[in-house]
Amino acid sequence: MNLSRETLLSLYFHMLRIRKVELRIESLYPLDEMRTPIHLCIGQEAVAVGVCGVLRKDDLISSNHRGHGHYLAKGGNLQAMIAELYCRETGCSKGRGGSMHLIDTSVGYLGSSSIVGGCIPIGVGLGLAIKMQKQDRISVTFFGDGAADQGVLYESVNFAALKRLPVIFVYENNQYSVCSHVSARQAGDILFHGMSPELIRSFRADGNSLLEVYDTAREAAERARAGHGPSFIECQTYRVRGHAGSGPDTALGYRKADEVAAWEAKCPVIRFRDKLLADRAITEEGLVDMEQKIEAEIDEAFRLARQSPLPREEDLALYLFRE
Repeated sequence: MNLSRETLLSLYFHMLRIRKVELRIESLYPLDEMRTPIHLCIGQEAVAVGVCGVLRKDDLISSNHRGHGHYLAKGGNLQAMIAELYCRETGCSKGRGGSMHLIDTSVGYLGSSSIVGGCIPIGVGLGLAIKMQKQDRISVTFFGDGAADQGVLYESVNFAALKRLPVIFVYENNQYSVCSHVSARQAGDILFHGMSPELIRSFRADGNSLLEVYDTAREAAERARAGHGPSFIECQTYRVRGHAGSGPDTALGYRKADEVAAWEAKCPVIRFRDKLLADRAITEEGLVDMEQKIEAEIDEAFRLARQSPLPREEDLALYLFRE
């Protein structure tokens, strides 16, 4: 790839921003002011940024319960996201959705679903709508290895292949569904890797390598825009923190500390930072300036969230579907 210095620094900025937002959420969550379950994506930032980095603003994505990174990488409003975690009226879902139900239609983030696998058919439906309306857009759906066990994935991939829809399935294989390792749930390679590329183009990528994810996603996006149908990308990555909440979870006994440490040594943020420094794309001083800019933005987002009003009691029934 021949990416400009500006593009490389932008990709790193967004990945570092997601990491710092997640760390701030984690540090403040024990205060119990964010009255919503959280599922952090620490360690998985390269997947969100690498994929969304090749998308246009009007391309559409659907996401899952671990969606903070997808939301921010697609251009979602940070202040609105933090306000949503505090259940405030200024939140992106008006304080009614919480961490697992983010949305920002202005940037093509069509929402996240707390149902495991629930976002997959939504992403296919978006792809169908794009094709029926003859639009020059694509749909991307992000899901984890727990969702890869669900029958709805196979139904959705079959339909997308049958109709040659402009859909990219991004399988974030972070190794665990809650406390269950992927090897305990899947007998071998996911079958889409063996399908004919005429039906669906299958890729594997190092999910901790930002540039590998970016390059793979770019090829899949080009295929979709050219009318060649869906692609399936498996990104091998790792969920560094526990399934939900904040802090490490090795005390639960389902994985060992040395396994976590081995994956932390493959940190996508540090790997890409070191590459930028080695290639002289940025200096240590430039990194400090970038970090300070991000920290200031996060400070302001949390300040505004805490100062924003809660939904009024008389408005709690708003936005509910009624026949």
